[in-house]
Amino acid sequence: MSALDPIPSASMDMDPQETREWLDALSGVIETEGRARAHDLLENLLDHARQAGIDMPFSANTAYVNTIAVEDEAHHPGNLDIEERLRSYMRWNAMAMVVRANRHHPEDGGDLGGHISSFASLATMLGIGFNHFWHGDHEGHGGDLLYIQGHSAPGIYARAYMEGRITEEQLINFRQEVGGKGLSSYPHPKLMPEFWQFPTVSMGLGPITAIYQARFLKYLHARGIADTSKRKVWVFCGDGEMDEPESLGAIGLAAREKLDNLIFVVNCNLQRLDGPVRGNGKIVQELEGEFRGSGWNVIKLLWGSYWDPLLARDKDGILRKIMMEMVDGDYQACKANDGAFVRQHFFGRDPRTLEMVARLSDDDIWRLNRGGHDPQKVYAAYDAAVNHTGQPTVLLIKTVKGFGMGKSGEGKNTAHQTKKLTDEDIKVFRDRFNIPVADEDIAKLPFIKPAENTPEMTYLRERREALGGYLPKRRPKADEQFKVPELEAFKTVLEPTAEGREISTTQAFVRCLTPLLRDAQLGPRIVPILVDEARTFGMEGLFRQIGIYAPEGQKYTPVDKDQVMYYREDKAGQILQEGINEAGGMSSWMAAATSYSTNNRIMVPFYIYYSMFGLQRIGDLAWAAGDMQARGFMLGGTSGRTTLNGEGLQHEDGHSQLWAGSIPNCLSYDPSFAHEVAVIIQNGMKRMVEQQENVFYYLTLLNENYAQPGLRQGTEAEIIKGMYLLQEGELKGAPSVNLLGSGSILRESIAARDLLAKDWGVSANVWSCPSFNELARDGQAAERWNLLHPGQTAQEAFVTKQLGAHQGPVVASTDYVKALPEQIRAYIPKGRSYKVLGTDGFGRSDFRYRLREHFEINRHYIVVAALKALADDGVLPIDKAAQAIAKYGINADKINPLYA
Repeated sequence: MSALDPIPSASMDMDPQETREWLDALSGVIETEGRARAHDLLENLLDHARQAGIDMPFSANTAYVNTIAVEDEAHHPGNLDIEERLRSYMRWNAMAMVVRANRHHPEDGGDLGGHISSFASLATMLGIGFNHFWHGDHEGHGGDLLYIQGHSAPGIYARAYMEGRITEEQLINFRQEVGGKGLSSYPHPKLMPEFWQFPTVSMGLGPITAIYQARFLKYLHARGIADTSKRKVWVFCGDGEMDEPESLGAIGLAAREKLDNLIFVVNCNLQRLDGPVRGNGKIVQELEGEFRGSGWNVIKLLWGSYWDPLLARDKDGILRKIMMEMVDGDYQACKANDGAFVRQHFFGRDPRTLEMVARLSDDDIWRLNRGGHDPQKVYAAYDAAVNHTGQPTVLLIKTVKGFGMGKSGEGKNTAHQTKKLTDEDIKVFRDRFNIPVADEDIAKLPFIKPAENTPEMTYLRERREALGGYLPKRRPKADEQFKVPELEAFKTVLEPTAEGREISTTQAFVRCLTPLLRDAQLGPRIVPILVDEARTFGMEGLFRQIGIYAPEGQKYTPVDKDQVMYYREDKAGQILQEGINEAGGMSSWMAAATSYSTNNRIMVPFYIYYSMFGLQRIGDLAWAAGDMQARGFMLGGTSGRTTLNGEGLQHEDGHSQLWAGSIPNCLSYDPSFAHEVAVIIQNGMKRMVEQQENVFYYLTLLNENYAQPGLRQGTEAEIIKGMYLLQEGELKGAPSVNLLGSGSILRESIAARDLLAKDWGVSANVWSCPSFNELARDGQAAERWNLLHPGQTAQEAFVTKQLGAHQGPVVASTDYVKALPEQIRAYIPKGRSYKVLGTDGFGRSDFRYRLREHFEINRHYIVVAALKALADDGVLPIDKAAQAIAKYGINADKINPLYA
């Protein structure tokens, strides 16, 4: 055969005898020297074949059996009987909590929702973790971090109830939180700030944020800020959840950075919300290929102990063959029926397997359990995972959705939505798990809790004491304290720029970082986070100054080593450089922004990115950050729809401020000047670091250079509130108007002020409004107070107070959609006209002045709006506005930019 001849496939075996000899030789090695030696030989053979140029077909899959052989299983050290009773009580309480919430409130509209089937499939896995593996925060151990599968929350509450951490009244008020006595529907740190560590029910966010959380623990350790060497991050996901792009999107990073502190547990019950995950395929095999191909340690736990004797007798491999050939839709059907069905449709596929179970009753066949419901198997899998080094581990554990729910939902497509059970269903549930509730009490659905001195309760407490305390548990505030630099520390951006000098607010931000990084105490706690745009933002100087975190250091010589600002990676680097990866950058930010809680270490993350690629792209993560009570700075660079000239429709941001305003604990600003940036950052540091307030900040920054006026003393508080008088009109006795602006468009208002005075004899006050969102919130708060306190002295919105002493109509213009400044319309003093200019519509590429003309927000449009407002107020004749349109060459009949 020549070198060009095709290599025969297995089905074209040219020498079966020789093949048999090779296979027998390998079997001999396995029997005499063990699987590890056989693995080494095969790896060497494959490597040798590749080196010889043989095209080796690749498969990341193994057989559809448990990864850990029976003889290699670590022994479960606990009391299996007591643990089973405890699990049964928790199953009952979780079920009772949900069913009660959906039985007794017809006057309120009935259903409160809730889920039974997810915890039903997870109970054993969660129980083994809580009893034997998951450490609380105690001396010498910072505690493990748990990302709990959101729909299993009732089971976590059921356990906490038995531990005495949650009351029966709270269980009764499940999903009834308004009165302050209830329990949140899912894991929500905002709603239960001392209990839940992470919000996870927005599926896909748990996996990606957990990966970066594990990475951040390594980062803290490498930089000497905290000893995180003993801590693990455990992530519970559903197999259906793995279809979310975020679930698998960062698994390459976890392998690349050898995050052996990370353990994924994928609950493979083969069902998502509506039906099978892969009815025509095998989700376990698919996920095994994904994770193993990405460099993870993969442990499959598919079959419980009752299968072990059958697999031991499977000498010709026919049982394993059927296991591999069966698709998930068939497996689901088996668990939705009974033992007779399994005998016919599984074992009946081959006479040899049918003979295997000939002496087993249908009940015996039905007891053949999946691995996730076998405590011994689960313990062994967890033990292997925690002791594995050098790689992250994923456990693919097969379970039954709705386990124990019988005809009501076990293995059924409807299992996820089942939240109501009949009394007969409940009796079946009771009998299956041997719950001590009499028939006459079934309808009452009483919660079960053994007496304190019983063996079960003693065991429950002893296990958690041995592991350092209860979980989940959240720390609302860090124990440590820091003093934030005073505003004077930012002197370089507080003073006016020298004549002929211009800088952007992005450069101002970078200059604000310098004193923070130099601060002896706070400097190491600053976490700059970049997504491959450092040079765009003028931050490359930080590369050499503080280094880029790289767990293996820099194993190459950078091509720019001869330059002052060369690309320097370091094991103890301070910058987190995430590449072209906004979701990863945000996940890193969230880990740092909640470090005060998860690590008892205050960190201050500054995540800077193209503003268009922030909240629009990672809005769900930002909302979760609000739930997590994050503290830090998000900075949208190159912001505004007309400021980033040349980039076009998908780069130009005109709405991120509106998104930011929708997050209750996000304070958002669109500063125009360097001194505003400094004031806002220093204020944020005071609130988040010194006062440990649960807020975070969003600032939009500009790449447009211009002269900076410097800080006028006494305006600091007004900047934070969102509005201060920048320039007062100087024409005495002339008609007056108020021009409001933010970002770069404030400069158009300043230019319009000059035109109004020169061309039209109008005196204009110019107001810088760094935050229309904060102004709106202040106004809404005053309006609410007035509504609820009739007859008392009315409160006045800050906008109303500021404009009250300055006559004339108001014109607001920004580089954002009109809805942003429209929020304050209700608080403009009564009787004044209010005109709003904004950038509604798709962006496009051109020079700034043309874009501003296109979107009708330049100085000429501001002048026309001001003259029209004065006319509306009866101060000027209407033809003044028409004259201005003609004078400035405005095309009044051009297409509305919203539709252009």
